[in-house]
Amino acid sequence: MGHYVPVMSSVWLSYLTALSLGLLIGIERERRKGQGPMREAAGVRTFTVAALLGCLSWQLGEAPLLIGALLILGALTAMSYRYTAPRDPGLTTEIALLVTTLLGALAQVHAPMAAGLGVAVAVLLSVRTRLHKFIRTTLTDAELHDGLLLAGAVLVILPLLPDQTIDPLHTLNPHTLWLIVVVLLSISAFGHIASRALGPRTGLPLAGFVSGFVSSAATISALGARAKAQPDLHQPAVAGAVLSTVATIVQLALLLSVTHADLLWHLAPALSAGASMAIIYGLIFTRRASTSPASGLEAQARPLSPLSALAFAAIIMAVSFGVAALNHYLGSSGALAGAGLAGLADAHAASASLANLSAQNALSLDMAGLGILTALTTNSLTKILLARSMGSPRFAREVIPGLLLVLFACWLVAGAGVWLKLG
Repeated sequence: MGHYVPVMSSVWLSYLTALSLGLLIGIERERRKGQGPMREAAGVRTFTVAALLGCLSWQLGEAPLLIGALLILGALTAMSYRYTAPRDPGLTTEIALLVTTLLGALAQVHAPMAAGLGVAVAVLLSVRTRLHKFIRTTLTDAELHDGLLLAGAVLVILPLLPDQTIDPLHTLNPHTLWLIVVVLLSISAFGHIASRALGPRTGLPLAGFVSGFVSSAATISALGARAKAQPDLHQPAVAGAVLSTVATIVQLALLLSVTHADLLWHLAPALSAGASMAIIYGLIFTRRASTSPASGLEAQARPLSPLSALAFAAIIMAVSFGVAALNHYLGSSGALAGAGLAGLADAHAASASLANLSAQNALSLDMAGLGILTALTTNSLTKILLARSMGSPRFAREVIPGLLLVLFACWLVAGAGVWLKLG
């Protein structure tokens, strides 16, 4: 008797789940079916009964009885469709009715999954108008193409790549390298979506932050030229330039989480300090610019830049192999020198290379962290040169201190951590 109550409770939970999801989907369809002789055939009662039919069929006869119930329901649905097809050729209601029956059966096997899928189906049905409008008038062909490209990169290519090193120095892992490409593409997609959602005139500070996920150095260069051409946009341009550094640090953290999570935790205090300093400095200029008219950066014509992501992966491969060779022949000092030189072009490529070495136990966490901070420093030198050459003297005078403060915060916290460890 002690085992009987839980079984009964599980059975009643399954029926309650089937009843609930049938009602939920049926209510949404009831609002769409209309009234009078031209109304749709299936509404709240039909969908509720269909969910209970699936649940009951699975309990009494499992797959054979469920298949028979689906065949009968399919025949009735086909007869109904012949009546409604002349005025509404869509098959949404008919397919939803069969799906509801299957979800009712699923409630006998896994009630939480059935409930979640039932909610998802109801939401999908309820946003029909907005979804159609988004696809037809908002989503561009380039966005659709790049969305499919990102899905293929994640769902098709990534699972096929071997998750092991393939070079003599044991540094190049195809799965990890492609995962970095996926992360970069995802960041670009997020930045594009944010720009589209916020509109072209949302202000340079936020646009600068979003663009920083693509390239902080390029963002500083573009904003410097913008502020030089339009002096009234100077303060929001400075804010966007410094806030793009926040995106650099966030992107670096994401790359480290993919390549070597332990190294991320090792550098988390220093990176957090640098990001906090950039946010504070950028918000100061954002507040100053809040009363001034600030145009936003235009969204990218393409949501993704596959060639840029692949080029970045190629850079990581080259830098990883080069840094590994320096580390192999010259020791850790050679790896640090290579990372510093690579940081002049891109801090993320150098950081990912060092993280790969550390993940392979070819470089300690302390040395890898020191190399990453060195790469950030040399990369900041590039940004300083771009701010000075592309922007006005005033732009450089106000952006450069922000970049130096970010570096100072990173090195100060990292040095304090080393001092505490030695003490």
